[in-house]
Amino acid sequence: MTLVSRKPLAESSSFWAQGGLAAALAGDDSPERHAADTFAAGRGLCRASAVDVLTREAPVAVRQLEQRGVRFDRDHGEPALGLEGGHSARRIIHAGGSETGRAITSRLAELVAGSAAIEVLEGASATALWSSSADERCAGVITDRGRVRAPATVLATGGGAALWRRTTNPWGAIGAGAVLAHAAGAELADLELCQFHPTALSLPGAEHDGALITEAVRGEGATLLDASGRRFTDELAPRDQVTAAILGRMDADGTAHVWLDLRPTSPQRFPNVFATCAEAGLDAGREPVPVAPAAHYLIGGIASDLDGRTTLPGLYAVGECACTGLHGANRLASNSLSECFVFGTRAARAALEEPSGEPVSDPAEGEWRFEPPTTETRDAVWRYAGPRREPNELELLLEDPYPLARMIAGSALERRESRGVHHRRDLPVPRPEFDGMHLVVDRTAGIRLERWT
Repeated sequence: MTLVSRKPLAESSSFWAQGGLAAALAGDDSPERHAADTFAAGRGLCRASAVDVLTREAPVAVRQLEQRGVRFDRDHGEPALGLEGGHSARRIIHAGGSETGRAITSRLAELVAGSAAIEVLEGASATALWSSSADERCAGVITDRGRVRAPATVLATGGGAALWRRTTNPWGAIGAGAVLAHAAGAELADLELCQFHPTALSLPGAEHDGALITEAVRGEGATLLDASGRRFTDELAPRDQVTAAILGRMDADGTAHVWLDLRPTSPQRFPNVFATCAEAGLDAGREPVPVAPAAHYLIGGIASDLDGRTTLPGLYAVGECACTGLHGANRLASNSLSECFVFGTRAARAALEEPSGEPVSDPAEGEWRFEPPTTETRDAVWRYAGPRREPNELELLLEDPYPLARMIAGSALERRESRGVHHRRDLPVPRPEFDGMHLVVDRTAGIRLERWT
């Protein structure tokens, strides 16, 4: 088995995850209740079978991580469960308060380093998937350090929220996996659905502009305040609702941000949040900090089934680069890390069953290779496909040189409604004919509607 990583394993996007894993672990909770919350947040677009798998198998994923040495926070021996927006029960398990991603990825990187069965190629960048139209199968990956042939190739390349200029994500989260997969012949889905996190630091022009302030702080008492210092919304509503409330309040107040009051929370519970604020020159223990929405999680991605299979044989996708339909039109907080381990486990098992098969054709020299987006593309995606969208502006993205920007715009134009994280100013309400309907981008970039069960 070969693991290819452009950066050190402990520096992936998941390393920075401040949230935890959503799982029905408490005695008064259940997978059914977790599923109901997921459906409610997803605004009529969640794939029922994916929700069922996630909510039933998430507690198992937590136990497996514990068995592998991940130490989750406990209170008198019991899991210390947090509350986040859209959840009707405390079901978010963290490690190190708001450092869950750091704890999990660091431990898993240790296990990988100690395994003789895994060859790690750190510092290697994928430039294309090894496939050809004649074979219609993925046979591995092409990197800047050579080719890796494999019966099964699993993409876990993260999301694309850094394609928007204002983002909570590391700068490399540009949807590379989706671009690689589509160029190789795989279908994508739901690209119009990018979740904008309500509370990212608003410091235009400064290094820490867009820094994430985890939703967990609002579960422990942090409040959102308008320009006059008054609380104006339910901080624990689903993210699309909180984001809309913040944007509306910014419009009403004529400001570029609202205020997040962290004083009711504990610096000991959220050390990296308070440290980030301090690095930005803000004393969160003494006064509210400025926040505004930023691109956070690309719900759309490589269309995949419940075992991670894509429409290109031999290719699998898991995590944020994949789109199973789990999140619907608005991701429920902390379902994403649970998704990584639930569907990642299923994909690994399925991939091991792939037959070796016959060798496929070598790609011809000069075939397509990955080219990252420019700064101009990131500016344009934020300006034209941000939290509020106009059709005439989306049309300006259709000629962008970065293929994912074009497909995001095309999908946003095709979803002729507002639903969850997708807000069209010209079509401000959901339309029943789009209930349960996903937008699929085929290998020629044509877009069709599909109902997923």
